[in-house]
Amino acid sequence: MAAPWRPWASGLLSVLRSRPVFRPLQNGVPRDVLLFHHERGRFFAILGLFCAGQGIFWTSLAVAALSRPPTRVSAEAPKQGYMNLRSALWRYGLAVGCCSMGRALVLGAGLLYSLRSVRSVMLLAGGQQVMFTTYAPFGSGGRFTVPLNQVSCMAHRGEVPAMLPLKIKGRHFYFLLDKAGHFPNTQLFDNTVGAYRSL
Repeated sequence: MAAPWRPWASGLLSVLRSRPVFRPLQNGVPRDVLLFHHERGRFFAILGLFCAGQGIFWTSLAVAALSRPPTRVSAEAPKQGYMNLRSALWRYGLAVGCCSMGRALVLGAGLLYSLRSVRSVMLLAGGQQVMFTTYAPFGSGGRFTVPLNQVSCMAHRGEVPAMLPLKIKGRHFYFLLDKAGHFPNTQLFDNTVGAYRSL
């Protein structure tokens, strides 16, 4: 004789099988979430061209300073020792100054600014990894992934007027997020990437 509860149990089992299974989400992030995006590729392409032009200009100035001026033939013989040394020191000093001004300051600062400006921030599924996309010279981008616990925001979004500085453990200098960009999910940004951590 069949038990009276069997049809009821089999009906309940078929209903439970037809329902979708909900799995607990780790940190509430089931898929990749875009936290920040700011498209300025044209600006950084122009900045790269400007830096390249400055590098060429200051290098040509250094080469011109190193080239020896034509000597005039005169009846009087000037003092060759002290004046010649002074002229050589002046030329070499001017060449070193041009190279350091053009390459180290203008070219280096422009390239560093483009490499540290962030194009997009993506919180990867699971909420433990963050993918940054930065600009590079001439507007091309670089991409890298770091653990979330190695990212620290040095100021709140409402405290800074223009740029939001991010510190990433093991990398020199700050990464910059332009506040003119788009923050699609501000609450999630503030709780994850936008939080201050002691690194």
